[in-house]
Amino acid sequence: EMAGLQRFLEFYKEGWRVLRNPQLEAQHTIAYYFREQMKAMVLYTNSEERRLPYRSLWHTFTLIQFSIMFITMCYGLTESLGDIVEMGRDLAFILGIFFISFKIVYFHWYADGLDKVIDDLEAHHHWLREGPGYAEARKTRRWHCIMVVPLLTLWSFFMALFIILVLSSPLWVAQQTLPIHAKYPFDLHNKSKHPRTHALCYLSQVFLLPYTLVWLVCMEGMSVAIYWEITGAIKVLCIALRHLSEKCQGNGELLRREVNRLIGFHQKILSILDRTNEVFHGTLKMQVIVNFFLVSLSVFEALIARKDPKVAFQFGVLMLLALGHLSLWSKFGDLMSQESLDIALAAYETYNPQLGSKISRDLCIMIRRAQDPMQMVARPFPPFNLKNYTAILKQCYSILTLLLNTLD
Repeated sequence: EMAGLQRFLEFYKEGWRVLRNPQLEAQHTIAYYFREQMKAMVLYTNSEERRLPYRSLWHTFTLIQFSIMFITMCYGLTESLGDIVEMGRDLAFILGIFFISFKIVYFHWYADGLDKVIDDLEAHHHWLREGPGYAEARKTRRWHCIMVVPLLTLWSFFMALFIILVLSSPLWVAQQTLPIHAKYPFDLHNKSKHPRTHALCYLSQVFLLPYTLVWLVCMEGMSVAIYWEITGAIKVLCIALRHLSEKCQGNGELLRREVNRLIGFHQKILSILDRTNEVFHGTLKMQVIVNFFLVSLSVFEALIARKDPKVAFQFGVLMLLALGHLSLWSKFGDLMSQESLDIALAAYETYNPQLGSKISRDLCIMIRRAQDPMQMVARPFPPFNLKNYTAILKQCYSILTLLLNTLD
């Protein structure tokens, strides 16, 4: 148990250690540390983990418990149909739980593909070589690490705040006996009729909610970190291209080897990105849909319940989490696309007609490929970037205005 806890906390320890010491770099990629966290939680479902003792049994048990909670929440919605605020609260949690259950089942099938992506990024984590540009590339990669650590620590703090609010809700929300409203057959959730089964239902939610929400933070952190690592690799490639002439010092043989190496690195980045988009295509689509409805619903309900500050505050936190989740993905997708266009510029600055026909042709091919931005995309949906994020917010606002006008 202590080993599992140490494994889980390794990301935060390593991140803040690097943050405090400018001479240090993280030993592994950020995605690697988040994978370790999910393994420590015994909820990483690749083939290797499933072969370990009791892993498959635990995964099945967790999924059954989660399915029971989801079904009872949907059944509980029938009790809230006459109350707009309560119905909105139930719908918001049903959407959230559905999204988590979808990701758990989805990565049961795609965890091996995810492993290949992380292992490829790990293999290129030590790709840097001594020479011109080494210090700049190392500084850039370190900056990528220390930027993510405070951001994900803040995200973890807000999720912890949300978990506390949800688990304590029976203490301050009238007529609520469970953290999340649910209805069981034969009124098993009724505290006065069945105190023992009510206690079991309560304990089940108290265990499952923090467990799966913490898993969600790890999974989302790892997913975003993969795209951020690809962005870092793009920057390192650009730095290497800009220092190519300085490194080779007119040595034609060395120049040819270095150009071939950088072209191979560029192709590897493209390959990793294609595989990453393929692995995440289902979850990228689902999170757009779920976040769209969560943002619209939480803002609508916060306005409806504005006379009750406690309820309005809870919906406000939910809105911030949904907006933060979508904006985080959009911002990282935007950064990757913008940085990828710099490859063409860096290769163009390296280009020299005197380099020889083969090297010039290879650089021209790289320039042509780099003119198409690398994108975080799950077709047929548009790419994740700030422009499309703004379009989603506008649609949320339009729906919200329509709902409020209809209500009035």
